[in-house]
Amino acid sequence: MAYVVDFKNVSTVGLESSPVADALAGLRANEARYFKNKYDHDFTVVPADEAKDSIDWVNRILAAEKDLVIESPPLEVSAFKVENIRWTYVFYQSGLSINVMYTEDDPKKRAVGFKLSDGMEVPAELDSRFKFARQKSKLAGTIRGSYFVIKQEW
Repeated sequence: MAYVVDFKNVSTVGLESSPVADALAGLRANEARYFKNKYDHDFTVVPADEAKDSIDWVNRILAAEKDLVIESPPLEVSAFKVENIRWTYVFYQSGLSINVMYTEDDPKKRAVGFKLSDGMEVPAELDSRFKFARQKSKLAGTIRGSYFVIKQEW
């Protein structure tokens, strides 16, 4: 069932099984606020089992571009298009959030972003491969993030 993320009243709905559910909910709300403010888009998530195609797409990109497999189970997905950008977010039980930003008309503006919820360790599969910058958020505490540029067509 789809859930529109409320960034004013942060809820752990759908994320309860995460050991960092509160921080992950804050991270999800932080993304919802960004899309509402920048694009007037309501950030909506669905349970992972309702978004297999989106998860498979993200997994194919991770595997082909960086030989990367995420060990944590996915909990929720948000997939949408604003302007000419296809966005796909996957929120994982560990507290990890992965987003794919895929512009339709500019191959130089395509990337995969990783965000770590406050209080979680860097997942082993990302630990030695990425450097994470810190960002403060009123909704999510300290967010650590990294990214890579997508080279292939997807």
